[in-house]
Amino acid sequence: SGAAVILVGHSERRHLFGETHDQVARKTAAVLKAGLLPLVCVGETLAEREGGRTEHIITRQLEPLLDKVPAAGWEQVVVAYEPVWAIGTGKNATPDDAAQVHELIRFSIGRRGVGGRVPILYGGSVNAGNVLALLARPELDGVLVGGASLDADGWAELVGLVKP
Repeated sequence: SGAAVILVGHSERRHLFGETHDQVARKTAAVLKAGLLPLVCVGETLAEREGGRTEHIITRQLEPLLDKVPAAGWEQVVVAYEPVWAIGTGKNATPDDAAQVHELIRFSIGRRGVGGRVPILYGGSVNAGNVLALLARPELDGVLVGGASLDADGWAELVGLVKP
């Protein structure tokens, strides 16, 4: 019993509590040291996206992780692309948008030789209406569901769509 997966770097922690990229990296290393699995969130705000800064922001968020997590540790890390502009807004990245950022994440962590083995999830306003289109993209390894999990009927519908 107890926790097995720890969410690290969620946008609310970064933006409401001022958690830095370095703090997220240190927390990720601590989670690994404790023998747990870190699910690390990265993502950009609407202003950053509209300013054409998505690649820069995602890369800046990943760099401290690449510095603090040893190559062997990456086999136990899950990354979630969490576009801040899509959380709780009803807006969501198109499957093509999500795939593009997932490729960027895969390339960035691939510099450590583990990019192909790290699961990368999409977590921005995932719901029963968009989950299948998102999961149809081979660049996405899964989804991180937030708000849609709070409504029992919507959650049941979403799970029913994706369960084998």
